[in-house]
Amino acid sequence: MEYKDYYKILGVDKTATQDEIKKAYRKLTKKYHPDLNPNDPKAQEKFKEINEAYEVLGDEEKKKRYDAFGSGYNFTNGQHFDPSQFGFGNGYNYTYTTNGDFSDFFNMFFGGMDFKEKSKGPRSAFDFGNLFGGKKHSRKAPSYESELNITIEEGYNGVTKNVTLNIGGNNRTLTVNVPKGILPGKKLKVKGEKWGIKGDILFKINFIEDGKNRLEGLDIISKLDILPWQAALGDKVVVATLEGKIKVTIPKLISSGVKIRVPKKGYRDMKGKQGDLYLEINIVNPPSLSDEEIKLYEKLREISQK
Repeated sequence: MEYKDYYKILGVDKTATQDEIKKAYRKLTKKYHPDLNPNDPKAQEKFKEINEAYEVLGDEEKKKRYDAFGSGYNFTNGQHFDPSQFGFGNGYNYTYTTNGDFSDFFNMFFGGMDFKEKSKGPRSAFDFGNLFGGKKHSRKAPSYESELNITIEEGYNGVTKNVTLNIGGNNRTLTVNVPKGILPGKKLKVKGEKWGIKGDILFKINFIEDGKNRLEGLDIISKLDILPWQAALGDKVVVATLEGKIKVTIPKLISSGVKIRVPKKGYRDMKGKQGDLYLEINIVNPPSLSDEEIKLYEKLREISQK
């Protein structure tokens, strides 16, 4: 059987803290995520290895048992060994109750194992606690992490997204219900059992910026393009908000970068708190000018230079 060096897979030292292990795991899953490498089987296999490594090193109890085995024998990553020489199934025919998402090495340690002694018939399950001097380990179902990108409008109103994930080399499509008022950085937990996945999936919510709108707390900053004469003379313009269209007064002689505050037209969170809408003025030239408009601009330049 091949020995798995989970520390090497995640690129961390054996003295790494849980925060360092988690940070390394998140960095690698973003790099090798199947959604970003759809036609790269090597990246998908690497993604599986990373998840397996974190399943062990990210769990204090699993990590303790793995370290106890590794500290006693000078194994290197990829080295093959005979499990029966280290107390695994010695003298018995054994089968694993396995998790198909992980390797045989993982299942040897953390999958349920049933043994039949060659001469005596059925035997009770092997007690890993005796091997490591601890209590018998009860393996929890694995959990998975992913990210979900939504727009500000989708977050404000709530949205249902169909998401395809590659778990254990298999593509699984599941539905994620995003509640209205969710904020960026929050995590949604989806029970995988409903979708044929062992364990839960945690989706970190990201908000997509479209270049015109951005969220700052509960306030929405929205760029408002206006023409030079609107900036100079003032105007009334119709603006789209998350709650519908409103009419806003542009004061005369306004400059680019100035913000107009519209109270209680920003983002509303899950507790009902609502921010403000800030319209950031951006003065733009018209895409084209008629002959008459050109003459007026020339006249304006002439007057301004006197």
